[in-house]
Amino acid sequence: MSINAGDHATLGAVYNGQGVNFAVFSENATKIELCLFSADGQREVTRLVLPEQTGPIWHGFVPGLKPGTLYGYRAYGPYEPDRGHRFNPRKLLADPYARAFRGYWSSGKEMLGYEPSGHYTNTQPSQIDSAPFVPKSVVPDIERLWSGAPGPRREWNETVIYEAHVKGLTQLHPDVPAELRGTYEALGSDAVISHLKGLGVTALELLPVHTFLNDGFLVDRGLTNYWGYNTLGFFALEPRYFGPNGADGFRQAVDRLHAEGIEVILDVVYNHTAEGDHRGPTLSFRGLDNKAYYNLQASHARYYVNDTGCGNTLAINHPFVLRLVLDSLRYWVTVMGVDGFRFDLATVLGREHHGFDLHGGFFDAIRQDPVLSRCKLIAEPWDIGPGGYQLGSYPADWGEWNDKFRDSTRRFWRGDAHSAQELAGNFLGTASVFDRPGRRTTSSINFVAAHDGFTLADLTRYREKHNEANGESNKDGHGNNLSDNCGVEGDTDNPDILERRALRIRNLLATVFLSQGTPMLLAGDEIGRTQRGNNNTYCQDNEISWINWASADNDLLAFAQNLIALRSNTPVLRQSRFLHGRIRNDGNPDVSWSGLDGGTLNWRDPSLDGFCLHLRGEAEGSFSPEGTALIVVNGNEQPKKLFLPDPGPGLVWQRVLDTAEPDTEPVDVVDRKRQCASAHSVSLFVGKAAVS
Repeated sequence: MSINAGDHATLGAVYNGQGVNFAVFSENATKIELCLFSADGQREVTRLVLPEQTGPIWHGFVPGLKPGTLYGYRAYGPYEPDRGHRFNPRKLLADPYARAFRGYWSSGKEMLGYEPSGHYTNTQPSQIDSAPFVPKSVVPDIERLWSGAPGPRREWNETVIYEAHVKGLTQLHPDVPAELRGTYEALGSDAVISHLKGLGVTALELLPVHTFLNDGFLVDRGLTNYWGYNTLGFFALEPRYFGPNGADGFRQAVDRLHAEGIEVILDVVYNHTAEGDHRGPTLSFRGLDNKAYYNLQASHARYYVNDTGCGNTLAINHPFVLRLVLDSLRYWVTVMGVDGFRFDLATVLGREHHGFDLHGGFFDAIRQDPVLSRCKLIAEPWDIGPGGYQLGSYPADWGEWNDKFRDSTRRFWRGDAHSAQELAGNFLGTASVFDRPGRRTTSSINFVAAHDGFTLADLTRYREKHNEANGESNKDGHGNNLSDNCGVEGDTDNPDILERRALRIRNLLATVFLSQGTPMLLAGDEIGRTQRGNNNTYCQDNEISWINWASADNDLLAFAQNLIALRSNTPVLRQSRFLHGRIRNDGNPDVSWSGLDGGTLNWRDPSLDGFCLHLRGEAEGSFSPEGTALIVVNGNEQPKKLFLPDPGPGLVWQRVLDTAEPDTEPVDVVDRKRQCASAHSVSLFVGKAAVS
């Protein structure tokens, strides 16, 4: 085969109808070879040296080459780990821009760039050719822009997020066709969409679907990486979820979800890669240009900066690594049709040499990008690096996972002293954290359970984590779960304990969906899913993690559906502006507080366990005079006398929710001075026009 200069403008392998252009970034390599393989990937057919270098981009064009061709790279340069260089041409390298891979990665010594016979810090490069043990990158066909149903583009204050795992959501669903269970296609099935719409979900947030690897230590234990936070290919779908239609199945699911008014958000991992620390394999980035792709320790370039806890940290502040991330994000929007992203350990993305910077290169690039600036963007606002906790510090139009909401809500309903004060702040969008110039209450992503930690049901079943199945002697996972077993650890037949647990679950859910902000629900929490006390199921690709639809708590599902519908139908509960008790045009404050007895609250009282929160809609300037609501919280184990404030001229209160009596129909309040707040409950009253 022949190869000519080609073009450097578009990175990756690009077919133009006449052949394929290859372009790959490496600023420290001395030579890069393109390796082409037989259709089965077993035989290396030829090697072609990329003939041109434009800046740090190596490129070449191969006439006559077709889509579907399998390829990889070999990069030449110094093997000097102490200077940050780990070039080894015996390692076949995946194209960082590959759209798909053929084959599977091994976890053996063949993948290592160094000779493992001695101490792992020795400087001898491995002499084993890794090509037989790694997948090959696949030349894609001519890429076409998204032509499916357009995204619904929901406003943030209309958004209800449902965090789910592709396989965990669908593997055991009896109404999903058997051949589709656990696949991308299943996400667009009638059964899944019916459930999401019936629940009131507006956005499906998927755990990582980029190509990822099983960690070697998990393989040794007979386990797999289930969550997928071990990415290698930022443009390629993980093939373990392929159904009959392969990658097209993902597009079909997105198309169907869009048609039903549901956005798709991807959980993405751009903070580290699957290559791990200095003992890890050489698969792609490390072999192409270790010093450019990763942040290395200033005092010893052999070792990696580990702000992620995963062994390495991607050098987002390098212009070509930043370009890789931005190109990947745009690909998933413009070609695959997704609507937004949740960024794992997002502080890494904003950390410059001087620390986290709201106006750093990554954020500035997003702001000016005509595609990405229109997406829903959500941060996990922390990592383990210096200054890693950055809740409330992200751009105005970003959402942020609010762990303060999670923790203080758990504390209150567990019965901790001095927790009502923080809970009260939760109901108003955690203004102490998020009320900054240009920000809205919807910046706060409100949740009490997520993939990492206890499920909602397990928060009421287990006092301690039970991660024995992970093979780490129950030492993994978070130890401070702020949970309570209500009297018995694990399963029980005691009806009093079961009712206590059910009430607490309803209270936790009600707090999420009655609070200002953007609510997020962990998949399966609406039907009582348990993980048997495992709070770190990252390696449990089995029935511990999969949703057991056959054991669904239908009463809880009905409650959740009603709760989400109440939020949707009561705009005062989802105002985007922060409420601080300011006097509005009608002379009344936009929010006011009182005790259950109608008196003034003593916020310094550590035993405070109840309050009334009176919300009015004037802050938005567009609600009707009936836009008023009252949230009543009673954390006490005894019912309390309740004195309701005046709802306003011409209005009466209607009780529409009581978590202690979830089946009660809405009822008008006849005498607001003689009401009762049920024990350990949340109630919601809304204003309605009085009948003359």
